Amino acid sequence: MSSPVHASAPSSVVPATASSAPGAPGAPSEADLLDFVRRTAADDRLVGSLPLDPQGRTWIRLEGPSGSEAWLISWPPGSGTGWHDHGGSHGAFAAAAGHLTEQSLAARLPTEGWTLLELTDGIDRERQLTDGAGRAFGPHHVHQVFNGSTERHAVSVHAYYPPLPMMRRYSRSGLVLRLEQVEWPQEWA
Repeated sequence: MSSPVHASAPSSVVPATASSAPGAPGAPSEADLLDFVRRTAADDRLVGSLPLDPQGRTWIRLEGPSGSEAWLISWPPGSGTGWHDHGGSHGAFAAAAGHLTEQSLAARLPTEGWTLLELTDGIDRERQLTDGAGRAFGPHHVHQVFNGSTERHAVSVHAYYPPLPMMRRYSRSGLVLRLEQVEWPQEWA
């Protein structure tokens, strides 16, 4: 269902058109991030500026609210992330165009200190996201996201706080989740 991430990236950082609520003290909440990604996903001009590549994902880095990290990402037909977490950051994402599927685990998993985890039955959740639909998640969220379409690109907006310190990638076989790789921010530049 998912494929490895092959991406090319525009080199510029583009300020987003949405910002956090005025006067919000400190770090943005999950609700702030969700509001940001939904409003940004509704910006047709920004979404339309993202170059689409039929072979791999493309992205534009955005300025998120209150020091958060944000991205506008394209998903060619059949592309996906594979199982991963966000290195302890909380976040939100919303579909801006097309249809995405998120598969997640309905349990708070430890984000450190393990390489192999046996899951229990009934832990899997699946959510469909179409134009404008979004979701927020906490720092222990493990999921995979993919575009199941065979014909149409999807586009989404993502925001994370604190900015991603790393991402851990996992393989899954039945009820066994195994840490396979740790990615660092300099790898996404």
